[in-house]
Amino acid sequence: MLIYSFLIVFALLQIFPLIWLFDFSLVKSGQLFGPEILKIPDPPQWGNFVRAWTDGNIPRYFLNSVIVVGGSVLGATFLSFCAAYATTRMIWKLRVVVYNIFLLGMVVPIQTTLLPNFIWFRLFGLYDTRIGLIIPYIAFNLAFNTLMFTGMMRSIPRSVEESAYLDGANMTMLLGRIVAPMVAPAIATVSIMTFLNGWNEFIMANTFLASESLRTLPFAVIRFEGQYSSDYAIQFACMALVAIPPILLYFVFSRWIMAGVTAGAVKS
Repeated sequence: MLIYSFLIVFALLQIFPLIWLFDFSLVKSGQLFGPEILKIPDPPQWGNFVRAWTDGNIPRYFLNSVIVVGGSVLGATFLSFCAAYATTRMIWKLRVVVYNIFLLGMVVPIQTTLLPNFIWFRLFGLYDTRIGLIIPYIAFNLAFNTLMFTGMMRSIPRSVEESAYLDGANMTMLLGRIVAPMVAPAIATVSIMTFLNGWNEFIMANTFLASESLRTLPFAVIRFEGQYSSDYAIQFACMALVAIPPILLYFVFSRWIMAGVTAGAVKS
């Protein structure tokens, strides 16, 4: 009974920020300040979401986020899958060195790469383009994704690949029809984690994008920030709208996420 009580309290603490976010998105900006942790909207200000949707330019930003994050998910998942197979299943001299180089990406802070990437992107004409944002999104997800795939690929018996080669399968058939289905939980996990990382990212987007037409969803929040004051209630409504897609995605694919994480942790 004690463990269940602890888990219930822990779960409430985890979801409280979401409750707080949606609660404050339904009040007037002038009612936000006070000693109360939660407020009872009287009446609920549903117009905050209407203003957030229209004045926050959310439809345009949403499309940009889908394009950028979708490209990042496809690129990071495919490249990390290939990197994990090359360093785990194939035999060559420097595979351990290359694998460790990939893992070094997990300890590189984003902030240290902003200036050099900005210079390189300006030099190669990638600044203020979607591809200039997709590339660093892919790069910063490669390390974790490769680690996830590696944990599951080490559990695949080599006899499976040997049998496929004896049956005439080439590398494309082996990866697409045999290996990929066997690591499907890891594919789902890294895809969703890459999506979540890119969907909420603001630092690189603010550094590498200048055009209003290319900005992503996090920019909707700062549209209601003025020099001397901000419309905080509308900002909360913006954040609530931005949070809805990843929340729904997580609930739908939570089983796949847990399966991939636990399998990679145990088998790596």
